[in-house]
Order: sequence, then C-alpha cells, then structure tokens
Amino acid sequence: MVTTSPHTTPAAEDVSPGTVTTFDAFARFAHTAPPAPPQPGQPARSLEERLAYHSQFVTVRTPAIESLSRNVRTLMILGRSQSVTARPSLIVTGPATTGKTTALLEVGRTCHLAHTRRAAPGDTSVPVAYVLVPPGATAKTLACEFARYLGIPVTTRMTTAQITTAVCHTYTAAGVKLVLIDEIHRLNPRSSSGAEAADWLKDLTERVGATFVYAGIDVTTSTVFSGVRGAQLAGRASLIDCGALPARAGSREPFRELIAALEAALDLHAHRTGSLPRLAPYLHERTAGRIGSLSRLIRQAAIEAILDDQERITKTLLDSIALDHLAEEHYRPRTPTSRRTRPSSR
Repeated sequence: MVTTSPHTTPAAEDVSPGTVTTFDAFARFAHTAPPAPPQPGQPARSLEERLAYHSQFVTVRTPAIESLSRNVRTLMILGRSQSVTARPSLIVTGPATTGKTTALLEVGRTCHLAHTRRAAPGDTSVPVAYVLVPPGATAKTLACEFARYLGIPVTTRMTTAQITTAVCHTYTAAGVKLVLIDEIHRLNPRSSSGAEAADWLKDLTERVGATFVYAGIDVTTSTVFSGVRGAQLAGRASLIDCGALPARAGSREPFRELIAALEAALDLHAHRTGSLPRLAPYLHERTAGRIGSLSRLIRQAAIEAILDDQERITKTLLDSIALDHLAEEHYRPRTPTSRRTRPSSR
C-alpha cells in the first residue's frame, strides 16, 4: 500500500545528497519539522506558505521504502552480535529518478529518530552515517568522505592507512550502527584506483560494526558487481529493486495508489479529489512510472495552478509542463496530424 508518511520531513527528492554528508547536517535533516497536508478546520494558508509547501511537499512511503525499512531492521538485529566477518548488507538499485536516494534517506532518518527517542540524556553516539561515493573514487578519496562525515581531521600528508585507522576508531567509538553509501555505481573495480577503493570498502565493512546499505543506478548491470571484487560485494548483499512502479501488480494498481496519495496531500482550493487518479494511464506513460518524475510533475503543476489562480490540476496543465529529459524522451504523444495521416486499414 502506498501512503504518505505520518512522520515525513521535506520530500527527499528535494534534498540534495551532498547537503547531508556531515553528521550535523544529517541530524538537522532528520529533525526538520515535517510539511503537513492541510487539515480540516485549520486556517487557510497564505499564497507564499502554499507555494513553499508544494515546493517541499511530502514523502510517500512506497513499497521500496517499506521493503528497505523491514530489511534494514532485520539485518541490524541479525548482525548485532556478529564480529568475526562483515555483516550482511543491502543494495538498492534501479534506474534514475525511481526513488533510491529517497528510500535511503527515509530509512536513515527513521533509524536516527528511533535512536534519539531511546537515547539517555547526554548520549552522544551517532546512529547513522551517510556518505556519497565521489566521482572516480579512490581508496583515499572515499576514506576522506567517511572522515568528513564525522569531522575527523585529515591532512594532505596523511596516508590512506592513517585515515582508515582514524575512521574505523572514530566510527566504532561513536557507535555508528547504520552506514548508508549512495552513488555506489561510481565505483569502478575494473580500474586500478577503483579496485583499491572496492578493497578499502570491503576492509571497512569488516572493521566497523555496522550494517551497510548501498544505493546506485542499475548496480546489477554496472561494473560494481564485476570480477572477483564485485562478487565479494554481491555475495554479501541482498538486492532491493527500486524500479519504476508498474501500472498493475496482480489485482492492485500501485501507480494509481501513489497518485492518490500525492493528490490527497495537495493544498489547492478548487482541485477535485479523484481527478488525478483518473489520469493514471496518462501519468504512467508521461513519467514511465518513475516516482521522482511523477512527484516533480504534480508539485510543479500545483505551483502553476496557484500562480495562475486555477487552483486545480488538469490534464491541459500537466501537458504544458516540461519534465526531466528522461521522462520527455520516454513520452511520445501522438499529435492530431499523425493520427490523420496514419495509413487506412481498409
């Protein structure tokens, strides 16, 4: 079932991963007050408040987020007393704009907040680390990213081994229990520097007592799973496919459910409930079932509807909005001219 999250913060699609790659920034993200859909009996929001709300909007708990949450919880318990070898890990994979980073950040936020609620006064432990794999990652640049998250001092003269020792010691002392690594497809074990980075990451998973979750674009078809080093990662990680939502899955219609959840969160004065779910076939074709593209389309349409005083989203309005290049490449609407010139079947 697709629902809006009851404890959601600003939509993770709008959170630039690079802005939450330090502990203080991630903690602020996790504790940011959530944007809430309009509630019956509340005073009407101002124009600026409604524009800001639709810019942030809500995060929808998709099946991928639910699956990742369940698996992370189980694996953290499974690996709690495991100390000899690396704990089992997870990989979130899928095409671009299908909600991988959203899922990763949502699970990280949930873990962070759960720890905060249970923590005793004065507890300074760090439950979650979030790290981006840098482009052309080497062992040293990857180690520096891990160091930067917890503010570990690093100088240009330090060797990779020295940085690694500092990272492992600090992460262990801080009590990090969940490590989220985004953009893992940037890792290329086929190159010499990428191979060193992959080896470094394997070493880290064996020295830091945490559950590791990776996310990347189409990881199973990338070089990340190639060769001996890729096999080591694949042999320890379960896969969660964060692909495009299908129009139908058995008797359910996941994409229509997602549209209904997003529509329910709109703050438009004249929008008719149910009008967007009725456009599900068009919206699925328009966005190729990609969550990020759909969210952007509806949010942008809502903002246009407010600015133009329409206060409702129509197909005409949706048609007027240019989406990301991936979505526009996929969507090829037939023009009236092409229909008229189609050869007759008679």
